[in-house]
Amino acid sequence: MSALFNIILPVFLIIGFGYLVAWRGWFKDNAVDGLMSFAQNFAVPTLLFASIARLDLGTEFRAQLLIPFYAGAILSFLAGSAGAKLLSNRPAEDCVAIGFVCMFSNSLLLGVPITERAYGAGALDGNWAIIALHSPLLYTFGITVMEFTRARGSDLSVGRVAMRAMTGVLRTSLVIGILLGVVTNLLMHAGLVLPSGFWDAVDMIGRAALPAALFGLGGVLHRYRPEGDMATITMCCGFALILHPAITYGSGMLLGLDRDGMRSAVMTASMAPGINAYLFANVYGTAKRVAASTVLIATGISTLTIWMWLTILP
Repeated sequence: MSALFNIILPVFLIIGFGYLVAWRGWFKDNAVDGLMSFAQNFAVPTLLFASIARLDLGTEFRAQLLIPFYAGAILSFLAGSAGAKLLSNRPAEDCVAIGFVCMFSNSLLLGVPITERAYGAGALDGNWAIIALHSPLLYTFGITVMEFTRARGSDLSVGRVAMRAMTGVLRTSLVIGILLGVVTNLLMHAGLVLPSGFWDAVDMIGRAALPAALFGLGGVLHRYRPEGDMATITMCCGFALILHPAITYGSGMLLGLDRDGMRSAVMTASMAPGINAYLFANVYGTAKRVAASTVLIATGISTLTIWMWLTILP
């Protein structure tokens, strides 16, 4: 019970506070959008840049850590896509968007603060390794599948579809922050020394990232009230909160993943779908209601499922 109150509740209280002030009209929609723009386009990419730049790339990028998490993500996508087709006979584009919701966990805004509160800042190396690939890999996968799905019967070549997907991924601010972090990491290992004043400024912005993003997330969630499609939404919540971390946990056990890696992988997999899952559906104008409602409902339910995974983990 202490984990629920001491680890999970503080994070969700910040989200709830953002939700409350948006609901009461004390924080207007344009203010929420401005805060989220700062967090997603500047503060969070800066945090990712700093974390990846200082990460031991050779130690943390290991198959035993990455395979369990991403196997769970891809299998959750396939299960969600198939379930959307079998459950409600959705169009192919809807099935892709719903599958994306099932696999795209909120690895950064929820996964990092909860893992840090549960196991300490030193336990985050595995989280950063997963996050470094999370947006680039899953966005590339999702966009590619969607573009090929939409291009069926058209004269678009495989190369043009793949280039469209790659261009879309490389333009996102989170991916830019990650790539700059990797480049800086390699340059620092080659002898580059950056002044302490530079890192002090970077860290000041980075410290603002998670509180601002969590507060803003509460304001954003206020817009997405659940409407209909409850069978599909329930399926998405189950696959995102139970199936993905269960596959991660089981395959991590099979591969002999160590304790710290297991904590990072399973906790990241157990997070509710992030707002980017809705943004993906919104970009393509498909399954938006399911995506938005799943993000909202799964975020609330995850207070209990995260507690369950914290109890299961060593």
